[in-house]
Amino acid sequence: MWKRKLKSYDYPLAAAFLILCFFGLMMIFSASSVMAVQRWGLESEFFYDKQKLHMIVAFIAFGIMSIFPYRRLKANRFLVIITSGMFFTLFLLFLFGSVSNNAQSWFQIGARSIQPSEFSKLVIIIYMAAVFSKKQKNINSLNNSIAPPVIVLFAVCFLVALEPDFGTAAIIFAIGLTIVLSSGIKMKKLAKFALLIGIFALFLSPLLIWQKENILSEERMSRLTSYMDPFKYEEDAGYHLVNSYLAIGSGGLTGRGLGQSVQKLGYLPEPHTDFIMSIIAEELGVFGIIIVIGGISFIVLHGLRIAIRSTDSFGSMLAVGISSMIGIQAFINLGGVSGIIPITGVPLPFISYGGSSLLLLSISMGILANVSMQSKYEKNYKS
Repeated sequence: MWKRKLKSYDYPLAAAFLILCFFGLMMIFSASSVMAVQRWGLESEFFYDKQKLHMIVAFIAFGIMSIFPYRRLKANRFLVIITSGMFFTLFLLFLFGSVSNNAQSWFQIGARSIQPSEFSKLVIIIYMAAVFSKKQKNINSLNNSIAPPVIVLFAVCFLVALEPDFGTAAIIFAIGLTIVLSSGIKMKKLAKFALLIGIFALFLSPLLIWQKENILSEERMSRLTSYMDPFKYEEDAGYHLVNSYLAIGSGGLTGRGLGQSVQKLGYLPEPHTDFIMSIIAEELGVFGIIIVIGGISFIVLHGLRIAIRSTDSFGSMLAVGISSMIGIQAFINLGGVSGIIPITGVPLPFISYGGSSLLLLSISMGILANVSMQSKYEKNYKS
């Protein structure tokens, strides 16, 4: 059986995933080496070495989830454990979370930091896909099928927004919405679903007003004003975007050359995380941009193809959720560094430095590869 399953394995998907990760590792070293020495007095390989460790753990998780039977993820006991654990850790953040960039979104454990909201994305995907797949016979029942997962979705988004981390909250909501749209619910019921959203938002509005100072903080409002005219605020709120423009514009077709970025020499903040695409554009030009966007686009479109070909509704909605998560996050990051949308501090999938994000994506990619393998196996050997 395993020999047949290995023949059914989605090697193109795994190859795209590995290529992007190793390309990201290379660019993390290039983007962070000077900054590590100048800003923090660390070794030039500091972030590169840490990301290598992150990749080892992430690749092990990818391998495990690639062969773990994904249908076991919809077991009721497992769903209770992961959803309860998600809410428990999000509540604990308000008591024990550490603050970074004005958001209490991290648990600091020694030298390591963990961001629970990252893993909430995958929990929401598994939970909503499982609930909707189990209720396909009465999928249009507002009370029994639609309302429970929607309430859970809003509760998670609300807790993440209170950290406050509006970028991640928006991504989680968008992911949940794609799963709802792909679940088979009729348009009339979707209209009632929209009404439910409005009522729920109205119910939560007093609590959002309580967080008014954080939501409408001077820093967040400055992101909007600088987004509209970054050069007017180039010495202040528009500094990040202006230097991102300079990096992208100076790269041209072929770039300055690997390791030759000027903007990473202290001009562009966080060149190895949120703005790593600007460094890629500056050093490798259009060719570097094509590698990243092409690779991510392949994974997203291939994931949607897996969803269409999946032999069960649970696997199909898992593939939709994972593909949308990667695509939405990539759009928000690329839109921010290019000035299409305001900057939100969302990392670029597979490329940006960060352990939590890479581990989440690796587990998700393992599940996606598993869905693909199982679908091919059942089509080729069980039909």
